[in-house]
Amino acid sequence: VVLENIFRYAEEKGLPPRQAAAAATKEISLAVMATTLSLVVIFLPVAFMEGRVGRFFNSYGITVACAILVSLLVSFTLTPMLCARFLKVSSSKHAHSRQRGFYATIDRAYGALLRWSLAHRWVIVLASLLTVAATVPLFRMVGKDFLPQDDQSEFEVIVQTPEGYSLARTDATMRQLEAKLRELPHVEHLLTTIGDASGTLRAGEGPVTEGSIYVQLSDLRTRRISQFTLMQRAREILGTFPDLRASVQNVNLFMGGGQRYTEIEIDLTGPSLAKLEEYSQRLMAGMRAVPGIVDVDTTLSVRQPELRVHIHRQKAADLGLRVEDIATTLRTFVAGEPVTKFKEDQEQYDVWLRARRPDRVDAQTLGDLGIATPSGSLVKLANVATLREELGPAQIDHFRRQRKVTIVANLENLALSEAIVHIEKLLADLDLPPTYKAEFGGRAKALGETGSNFAIAFILSLLFMYMILAAQFESFLHPITILLALPLSVPFALASLLLLGDTLNIYSILGLFMLFGIVKKNGILQIDYTNTLRAQGMERDAAILEANHVRLRPILMTTVMLIAGMIPIALGQGPGSGSRASMAKVIIGGQALCLLLTLLLTPVAYSLFDDLGRVHALRRVRGWLEAASARVANLANGRAKA
Repeated sequence: VVLENIFRYAEEKGLPPRQAAAAATKEISLAVMATTLSLVVIFLPVAFMEGRVGRFFNSYGITVACAILVSLLVSFTLTPMLCARFLKVSSSKHAHSRQRGFYATIDRAYGALLRWSLAHRWVIVLASLLTVAATVPLFRMVGKDFLPQDDQSEFEVIVQTPEGYSLARTDATMRQLEAKLRELPHVEHLLTTIGDASGTLRAGEGPVTEGSIYVQLSDLRTRRISQFTLMQRAREILGTFPDLRASVQNVNLFMGGGQRYTEIEIDLTGPSLAKLEEYSQRLMAGMRAVPGIVDVDTTLSVRQPELRVHIHRQKAADLGLRVEDIATTLRTFVAGEPVTKFKEDQEQYDVWLRARRPDRVDAQTLGDLGIATPSGSLVKLANVATLREELGPAQIDHFRRQRKVTIVANLENLALSEAIVHIEKLLADLDLPPTYKAEFGGRAKALGETGSNFAIAFILSLLFMYMILAAQFESFLHPITILLALPLSVPFALASLLLLGDTLNIYSILGLFMLFGIVKKNGILQIDYTNTLRAQGMERDAAILEANHVRLRPILMTTVMLIAGMIPIALGQGPGSGSRASMAKVIIGGQALCLLLTLLLTPVAYSLFDDLGRVHALRRVRGWLEAASARVANLANGRAKA
C-alpha cells in the first residue's frame, strides 16, 4: 500500500522519488498504522484462548502479531528508502497508469456503480441487510467439525476379540486380518500390537483380547486412491470377521497410536448398570441406522469368564493371613512377576517367577497351591478360600459417583455437527429418567468449546479494533463505518465452504479472522483518504468518489495478491493439506465474493453517518438558538416589569 501511494505521487504529481517517498508515506501513515494495529488485536485474543484451541494457536497468534508489527517497521523504513533510491517512473506524456489499459475499464465501471449507489443508498443498505440475514441459514447448512479430514497416508485398525480368547488365538486372528489388509492397494507396512499399548501397566499385565494394526500407505503423490476410501474398504474387510469388535480410525497425532480414538463419544451415566446397558443398546441400534456413523461400539464389554476367589476371612485371620497376602501370592502364581534379569551378549531378558502351567489351569489345581503363613507353614488356598467360575464385566467406569457407559463411533462422509443432531434426536427418543444423563465427550465436546472460545475472541477483537480505530481517527462514527463491512464477509465465507464441500472447523474459523483483517483494511483506506480530501476543502460526495477511485488500485492489488497466494494452498495435496486448504478456501471465497459489496457499502455508510451527524448538529444549533432567544425574551420581560 505504501509503495503504491509513493508511485502515485511520483507519477501523477511529478515529484522526485525522494520527495514522493516522504510525502506519500506521511499521507498514508495513519491508514497503515490503523490497519496494522487492528490486525494485531485480531490475533492476540486468538493466542490467549483457553482449552484445546488455545494450545493449537497460542504460538501462531503471537508469531503472526509479531510479524505484522515487523511489517509496519518495514513499510515505514525500508520501503520508502528503496523507493527513494530505485523507483523509476515513466515520463510518458500519455495518460497515467490508472487511466489506461484494462484497469481503466475497471475503474470507470466501479466509478459508475459507486455514483449510482450514492444516489440509491437504501438499495445498498437493503442488499447488505439481506446478505447479513443470510448468515443464519448458511450457518445451519454448512457442516461443522473440530478438525478437517486430512489424508495422513496412515490409519489404524483397533480390534477387540471375544472375551476368553487366549493369546495364541488372538494372534492367529490378527494374522488373518493382516493378510486381508495386505491385499488393499498402496499398503506398504503393517505393524500389529497385541495387549496394552499405553505403557501404564506392568510387564505381563493387561488383556490379550485387545490389539491394533497400524497401516502405512504409500505417499499421497504416488497414489490416486484416498486414505478414506481405503479405510472404507478396511471396514468391509472387518465385516467378514463378525466376532470382532473393531474400529478403523485415523492415527491420533497427539496421543500416539495403539489406542481407540473415536470422533464421537457419548457418556451415559446412572445408578443401574443393567439399565445403562439397555439404553446403550437402544442408542447404538439407532446410530447404526444413520448413514455415515460407523464403528459404533460401547465400553461396556461383553461378559468375560473369570475365576473369583471368595476368601473365608475368619479362617484366614486365624492363620494370620491377610487378604493382601493371598492376592499377592495368586498374582505371582497366575500372572507371574519379573524377579531379575538375564543378559546374553547384547540381549537382556526378564526372568519371571510363575507357577507351572499344569498347576494353574483350573480352579482345582489353583486350590492346591500353597500360601505361606507368618509362621512359615504352607496352607492350601482351598482351605482359606472358595474359587468359582463366573462371568463379569471387563471394566466398570464411574463418573461423578455414578456408573458410566461410553458409546463411541466414527464418521464416514458426515460432518460432526450433523452427526450430533442425529444423536440428539435419538437421545430424545430414549426418554431417559431424571437420574440418567447423556453427555457428549471427545471431539464433540471440543467442538462446543471451540465455538464459545472463538466467540469470546471475536468479541474481544471487535472491541479492541473499535478502540484503536476510534483513537486513530478521533471519531466514534468512522470505526463503525469501517467495521460494518465485517458482517458482510461472513455469509460469503460460509457460502464458499458450502460450495467447495468443506466444513467449518478451527482452521476455517482462523481464516475467517484473517478475512476480517483484510476486509477492514479496505475500509480504512477508503475512509482515511476521504477525510484527507475533505480536510483539503473538497465537497463530501466529490471526496468520496475521488478517494475510492484513488484507493481502488491498492485494494485490488492486495486482494488479488492474497487470492493468488492462497490458490496453491487451497489446491495443494499432501500431509497437512486439508488443514491449510480449509483456511485458504474461506479467505479466497469470502474476499472474492464480498469485495464489490464492501467497496460500495463503506462509502454509502460514510455518507449516511455524515448526514446523521449534520442533522444532529443542526438540532444542537437549533436548540442553542431557541435557548438563547428564550433568555433574551426573559431578560426583556424583566426589564419591562422593572
